[in-house]
Amino acid sequence: MNKMKTLITLVLFCFFVTYTHAQVKKPAVKKTVTQKTTTKKTSTVKKNKPVANAPKLIKVPGTRVKITTDSGVIIVHLYDRTPLHRDNFIKLVKDHFYDSLLFHRVIQSFMIQGGDPDSKHAQPGQQLGSGDVGYTIPAEFDTTLFHKKGALAAARQGDQVNPLKASSGCQFYIVQGKKWTDQDLDMISMQNGIKFSPAKREIYKTIGGTPFLDMNYTVFGEVESGLDVVDKIASVPKAPGDRPIGDVRMYMELVK
Repeated sequence: MNKMKTLITLVLFCFFVTYTHAQVKKPAVKKTVTQKTTTKKTSTVKKNKPVANAPKLIKVPGTRVKITTDSGVIIVHLYDRTPLHRDNFIKLVKDHFYDSLLFHRVIQSFMIQGGDPDSKHAQPGQQLGSGDVGYTIPAEFDTTLFHKKGALAAARQGDQVNPLKASSGCQFYIVQGKKWTDQDLDMISMQNGIKFSPAKREIYKTIGGTPFLDMNYTVFGEVESGLDVVDKIASVPKAPGDRPIGDVRMYMELVK
C-alpha cells in the first residue's frame, strides 16, 4: 500500500512540474504529456494566446480522422462534447499541419505523443516538445470522457504557469496505459479527488488506461481502430528523452 502511494505521488508530482525549459534536466519520473517550454528569447506569454486568437474554425460534428504512420493506420473519432478541441483539430488536419510530423515522445504502458511542428525537419537526437501554434484551447473537461486505452487527449503546460489547464493548440497524445486494480483506483481517487463509476472501474481494470490524468487533461476523442498500432509505436526503441530512435511520422486526413 505504501509503495503504491509513493508511486502515484511521484507520477502526479511529475505532471505538475515537468513543463520546463528544454535545457533543464528532466525529473526522475518521466511520465508526462505536457508541452515543454522553449528557451528561445522570442518565447513570451504571447506564445499561449487564448483560443479567441486562433484561426476561424469550421464545425464538422462527429468527424473521424485517419492517422497514417510508419507503423500502421489509426482511425480516431473526435467527440462532439468537446467542440473547441474537435474544431481546432479539424482545422489543423484540413491545413495538413500534422503531415510529416513525428510521434516525438513515446512511453510504454503510458502514451504516445505528437504534434510538435518542430519535429517535421528535426535532426537525429534533437530534443523536441517545445513547438506550438501560438495559442491555447480552453479546457473542456467532461466526466463522461476519460483516459481509457485509446483516448485522444491534448497536452498542455504545467499548472504553475497554466492554472486553468488550457490545452496546447497542436500537441496531443493517445493513451496506451495499463490495467489497474481496485486498490490502485481507490488510491488514485483518494489522492486526486476523482470518483470512478463502476463502469469506469471496469474499463480501467479490463482494458486499461491512465486514470490519474482524468479531469486534468482534456480528452477529445478516441481510437476506433488501430490500438495495435498504438501498442507498436509505444514499444519502439527509444533514445534518452523517450524520442523513438527511428522516426515515426504521421499523415492525417478526414474520413467519413
